[in-house]
Amino acid sequence: MRAMRCRHLLWTLPAALAAGILGCEQVRPTQPSGAATKLAFTGQPTNVAAAQPITPAVQVAVQDAVGNSVPGATDAVTVTLGSNPSGGTLGGTMTVSAVQGIATFADLRIDRPGSGYTLGASAAGLSGATSTPFAVTLTFAAVTASGLHTCGLTIVTGAAYCWGANGSGQLGDGTMTNRSSPVLVQAPAGVSFAAVTGGDLHTCGLATGLSAAAYCWGGNGSGQLGDGTMTSRSSPVLVQAPAGVSFAAVTGGAAHTCGLTTGLSAAAYCWGGNGSGQLGDGTMTSRSSPVLVQAPAGVSFAAVTAGAAHTCGVTAAGTAYCWGDNGFGQLGDGTTTSQSSPVLVQAPPGVSFAAVTGGVADTCGVTAAGIAYCWGRNLEGQLGDGTTTNRLTPVLVQAPAGVSLAAVGAGDFHTCGVTATGAAYCWGANGSGQLGDGTNTTNRLTPVLVQAPAGVSFAAVTAGAVHTCGVTAAGTAYCWGRNVEGQLGDGTTTDRLTPVRVVQ
Repeated sequence: MRAMRCRHLLWTLPAALAAGILGCEQVRPTQPSGAATKLAFTGQPTNVAAAQPITPAVQVAVQDAVGNSVPGATDAVTVTLGSNPSGGTLGGTMTVSAVQGIATFADLRIDRPGSGYTLGASAAGLSGATSTPFAVTLTFAAVTASGLHTCGLTIVTGAAYCWGANGSGQLGDGTMTNRSSPVLVQAPAGVSFAAVTGGDLHTCGLATGLSAAAYCWGGNGSGQLGDGTMTSRSSPVLVQAPAGVSFAAVTGGAAHTCGLTTGLSAAAYCWGGNGSGQLGDGTMTSRSSPVLVQAPAGVSFAAVTAGAAHTCGVTAAGTAYCWGDNGFGQLGDGTTTSQSSPVLVQAPPGVSFAAVTGGVADTCGVTAAGIAYCWGRNLEGQLGDGTTTNRLTPVLVQAPAGVSLAAVGAGDFHTCGVTATGAAYCWGANGSGQLGDGTNTTNRLTPVLVQAPAGVSFAAVTAGAVHTCGVTAAGTAYCWGRNVEGQLGDGTTTDRLTPVRVVQ
């Protein structure tokens, strides 16, 4: 009875007084919720990675006038983008019925990175709500600079993003509008990418999964998309590979594309422009779908790389072969005669290549020990041997003392490499600041250090026509050089003489 009387007193006396009567503890009654009048975000958007479900899931509560949840509410709640600083698109299930007064949105996603996004929530007859501002970020597994555009591949979902010039649809977003920050490639439903590669006016991606299908988009005037037509595409189309052929890798040239098949005896296929024999099928006939490269008997390639109008491949043993245009000696066979099927690169005695990369009219290779060699056009110093003399066979890149390069990438008239410790070096043409050394007036005939921001080291670098990009091990991308078309991805069209961060 005493406890009952205490509780009765708590209902009828002021709280401070009731707490002292008969030593009773203060007990507050549970107030029942009133009628539903408004919405409130109780699970704010956090950890928002572009094109991926927002986690943890966004939640919106149905509340009464004083902010209590209404457990019995089953209102249909709709969320939309409020502030939309980067022109993103909200995807997923955007209308959900509340369960016990809470609407849970499990698969919301936003396709473009940027800061200052908000979500708005609405329901019939209720006051709406706005989320706190949040950022949408991108984390890249790889980036590829090509022509006047750049593309990147996200780490988790294999979504492809591109930015820069888009006059031929090479960004793959369904438009032909240049973009100064990354936009999502509109891949077919269910398709994600394991790799992307760019040509001058087109881009290709290798799909994940057992099919290993290749998709391409952008300019197609020479059949470089491989879909059997010469119709340009502003979103990905399937490459019409021969029956039973699947690709382990793809590489884009100026107006042609090549792929390497899966399996132990990998074969190379190419398609697109073939005026210099860059498809390697023994002809100079352009092809709108893949044709087999006529490699020498017993030769299979571990990797292939497409230059502007030539192509090269390297075997598992480190022997390099090239084919196509050879006007500057970029095939490395000691001549300037173009070839419509692979010829052996005349490497120095004892030199074998771990990888090769093709530029506009030059080619470079790097050994397993980190020593780089280049050959072909050298008028801008892109061979890195301290001269401007064209070379018909590989010459040693004059790297600074103690510097070894784990990988190299050739652009139009410049070349860049990265060390095992993440330092980037570039050499060759520098009229737009593409060497990243803080200048844009002087070509460099030997490698110079890229002036990366403090604390930034690169896992890989890639060279485009007149710009360069790098990606860190943590998935942050930086670019430098020409930016008139937005290919640096920093949200501007201002050239940069040192690396700037891609909008992420």
